[in-house]
Amino acid sequence: MATFVLVPGAWKGSWSFEAVVPLLERAGHTVHALTLTGLRPDDDNATVATANLDTHADDVLRHLDRNHITSATLVGHSYAGMVIAAAADRADGRISRLVHLDAYVPRDGESCWSSTNEHFREVFAAGAAATGYAVRPPDGGDPRRRPHPLASFLQTIRLTGKLAQVPRREFIYCSGWEDRTPFAELRTRLQTDPGWQVHDLPTGHDAMHEAPEAVAALLLDESGIG
Repeated sequence: MATFVLVPGAWKGSWSFEAVVPLLERAGHTVHALTLTGLRPDDDNATVATANLDTHADDVLRHLDRNHITSATLVGHSYAGMVIAAAADRADGRISRLVHLDAYVPRDGESCWSSTNEHFREVFAAGAAATGYAVRPPDGGDPRRRPHPLASFLQTIRLTGKLAQVPRREFIYCSGWEDRTPFAELRTRLQTDPGWQVHDLPTGHDAMHEAPEAVAALLLDESGIG
């Protein structure tokens, strides 16, 4: 049985996987859904202000340590593609599979800011205007969302090359929001990379809520989607 560690995207917590977790558990797997530092309901302003990409990668690594996980399937949604890449690079072989769910797949020296498109750079800048360190959630959406640490969007990732040693790496492209997605060029790049398997889902960005059964099927290798 697999051990899944699910990492939410910007502004979200473990609740973003609430519809997927029971589907994986019902299939007999162990599932851990995380909430990153600065996104927890009791985090104070100082915690939000100082949290960055390294902080979030350390959140994942500490969770692996505390739970004695040695063969994890790391799943990262959206921004969390940065997080699971950084964590996997430092995890000393404890990651057996990476799944970037409509998520950034960074190269060394890139950041979420540099990897995204102009639409989201505008969202980040406007959202941080009030505090200078926390990006408020875009209008609409789940009311549980919280301001996201700006530093985590801006910090560049440092990768040693160990990420390429993860045995299985997958990218899930959600095609239902092509007017705004920052991932179209990434999909094209990864489709030509023999180290990656690319799947398409005909959903919007929030696939975990729009189509939890389809997401779970991909994670469980049951979908047949190429």
